[in-house]
Amino acid sequence: MTTAAGTADPWIRRYHPAPNAPFRLVCMPHAGGSASFFHPLSQALAREADVVAVQYPGRQDRLREKCLDDVHETADRAFASLWPLTDRPTVLFGHSMGASVAFEVARRMEDKGLVPVALFVSGRRAPSRHRDEGIHLKEDDGFLAEIKALDGTDASLLDDPDIRRMVLPALRADYRAAETYRPRPGPPLRCPVVAMVGDSDLKAPVEDVRAWSEHTGGTFELEVFPGGHFYLGDRTRDVAATIKRHVAALTGDGR
Repeated sequence: MTTAAGTADPWIRRYHPAPNAPFRLVCMPHAGGSASFFHPLSQALAREADVVAVQYPGRQDRLREKCLDDVHETADRAFASLWPLTDRPTVLFGHSMGASVAFEVARRMEDKGLVPVALFVSGRRAPSRHRDEGIHLKEDDGFLAEIKALDGTDASLLDDPDIRRMVLPALRADYRAAETYRPRPGPPLRCPVVAMVGDSDLKAPVEDVRAWSEHTGGTFELEVFPGGHFYLGDRTRDVAATIKRHVAALTGDGR
């Protein structure tokens, strides 16, 4: 693992450097997730894209840092670190809460006059389809039961008391951020949006994901994969192929 552009920026991780790749893919993880969630996707795209992943504070090597519990603040901080990396065509990808962060980063990019090649939003209802679930307000056992029900790859680790104590602060902060997020008034994005979702994702029903079309003036596509909320873990190669196909169509690069 190296930091991006040779810097020591704690927000940025790069696992498979590709300095000559035609585009850069910036990935933003789900609530409770970390940059390493995207290691398999980075590996799958290593020859086609320079993949960087955002590392939120309060987890892994940033465990001692204060967690953020607001999507807008997270997007502000991430954008500040990502802006120097927009020296080549930039594609944004966010999963679950990360889709909201990626959407807000795209807005900040466009405010600066730079339109991303595309925004990929995965496993997340459109901002216009908000549901007030209040999961972050539940006591520990109920809160963790909700997370386990999503069947993420690391859910079984939450049975370990030491791991629970270590990860609970970031999980709660992220869920608070995701559940209290509301987009501020503003124009729709100009960039194309591709929404992705598992066909059995109870957190993000397909029709609620389709509503991302309301948030862009550019083209919109919906891609549905077999699986639940964490379909990406089983469908990494399919997702990588889908990203390549859409980026090639948008940039005219047939490689």
